[in-house]
Amino acid sequence: MKVLTIIGARPQFVKASVVSMALKKHGIEEIIIHTGQHYDEKMSDIFFTEMNIPKPAYNLQIGNLSHGAMTGRMIEKIEALINDLKPDYLMVYGDTNSTMAGAIAASKAKVKMVHIEAGLRSFNMNMPEEINRIVTDRLSDILFCPTTTAINNLKLEGFDHFVTKQKKKIRVELIGDVMKDAAEYFSGFAEEKSTGPVREIVKRPFALCTLHRAENLNDINRLQNIFDALNEISTQLKIVLPMHPGTKKTVEQLNIDIASGIEVIEPVGFFDMLTLLKHTTCVFTDSGGLQKEAYFSKKPCITLRDETEWIELVENGYNKLAGADKKLILESFNSIGTMDLTNAKPLYGEGNVSDKIAEILREDYEGK
Repeated sequence: MKVLTIIGARPQFVKASVVSMALKKHGIEEIIIHTGQHYDEKMSDIFFTEMNIPKPAYNLQIGNLSHGAMTGRMIEKIEALINDLKPDYLMVYGDTNSTMAGAIAASKAKVKMVHIEAGLRSFNMNMPEEINRIVTDRLSDILFCPTTTAINNLKLEGFDHFVTKQKKKIRVELIGDVMKDAAEYFSGFAEEKSTGPVREIVKRPFALCTLHRAENLNDINRLQNIFDALNEISTQLKIVLPMHPGTKKTVEQLNIDIASGIEVIEPVGFFDMLTLLKHTTCVFTDSGGLQKEAYFSKKPCITLRDETEWIELVENGYNKLAGADKKLILESFNSIGTMDLTNAKPLYGEGNVSDKIAEILREDYEGK
């Protein structure tokens, strides 16, 4: 049994690390293809050595292109590898261009498609990620859903009717969130592997912020409103901002003022991020993944977007949707004392998600 895994972004590397361990334990051969969509040479050793991820057998080195050009070249190269390697399954994670490219290539080559983190929806079609999710789900044979909300999203799109009309068997499985496995596995030793600068940062109280979404960077009013709020908050509590290169470029071009209470640092690796999450007071972010990582670290999160795929966090009061509204960001910050995650509900399964994925793949392959 052979599985071809497509990864292209740093969060996917983290998830792939725990799934790869489970596949190996269950005797499943895995070949990893790195599309090169997000490539940071400095982080290679961390992801592929310290995090126990088998080094990719192939790096397609496709990045820094328009969405269409990037996706098209990925489809072409993945298709060629499918024809050469002849896998039984092609597996993808999440919602990147690499994800959709893998799904399209697999469907054309008639290879069974597996989508981990299926069924998520932001209901914002201006997000490239939303298009990638929808297309990938439609082309998949096995959909591993992290939540009942994800299952319901598929049903609302008529997926049950779609499945009954197919001549091939399609499986929709509620298994929980693989990121929970990763967070639990790596949190035990993340701090000892974190860097010196981060160890110094966490000695004093701070809030953690990340900001990189196009919807915020491409709208000067949104970006200015967010920094106006963060600047004001930073007079009460230092804010640590690992700044994405795209964010830095935009902030400099637009001459956005950043208060002295905001400590801008270089982007950090996963171990540093887990260490920052462990010690932070709260999180400000427009990232999808960091919202969940904050929850796993039992820290309140203020989301700088108008919607979220992780609606359960909002419904249970662990996450405040503030968008780019300065007043709402400030109100959300002032309310974090009421966002108690000490005994947070288990919203994303009971764990062992990676083993469940491996077991279901084995069952499907053996026709059970």
